[in-house]
Amino acid sequence: MNRILFDKSEIVSDIVRFDDVRAEHAIKVLHVEKGQIIKTGEIDGLIGAGEVISVSAPGEAPCVTVRVTHDKPSIEPWVDLILAPPRPRVMKRLLPQLAALGVGRIVLVGAKKVEKDFWGATLLKPEIYKPLLVDGLMQSGSSIMPSIEVRRAFRRFVADELDALFPTRTRFVGHPSQGATKETSCDGAKERVLLAVGPEGGWTDDEVSLLEEKGFARYSLGPRILRTDTALVSLLAQLMERYDTAGL
Repeated sequence: MNRILFDKSEIVSDIVRFDDVRAEHAIKVLHVEKGQIIKTGEIDGLIGAGEVISVSAPGEAPCVTVRVTHDKPSIEPWVDLILAPPRPRVMKRLLPQLAALGVGRIVLVGAKKVEKDFWGATLLKPEIYKPLLVDGLMQSGSSIMPSIEVRRAFRRFVADELDALFPTRTRFVGHPSQGATKETSCDGAKERVLLAVGPEGGWTDDEVSLLEEKGFARYSLGPRILRTDTALVSLLAQLMERYDTAGL
């Protein structure tokens, strides 16, 4: 954790008392002491610092109390994601990384090769996925929570909703090919990026064609078929290098 985040409801008159994994991390990893200043923030709010008021004694259950001052804006998300979800255990591993890398809006779509039983997974419940996203935010030091939406009808979503939800012109579809292709007509544009990544079996040719009709440029890492988490993190890392994401 590079910044400890709190829900708005936890902050009472600028004071927060916490006794969960965050407190354990603060005591065992950060070795906090009374009077120490640590990085803190409010989920979906401002960031700043917290002064440690009290720490539980050795041998007691971990508990820390801080007085927070949150007066700075967080780093904003720079990219949105259309994702044909992988298996739940892969998705669970992936969510913290997406939050840490600056993804803002995640739309899970029902592409042809998505496993049908995914849509009944408990991972789709906010109480399950939100702690994973918060974990990624605390790693990156930001506080803006990604949103997750589900659109099981891929073709209907692309035809009827995509442009309204994502007005950006900077659009990429991740798709393996024989040569690494990285075309775009908007290279360096100062606008939010939209990336579409398929299931582990890949997009179908028809699905890629539909996205290309909506202005998506193919972006390939080469001919190898990668796991979704490997491909997605690699694609986001490369796009971060190409675009000035700090001011988005």
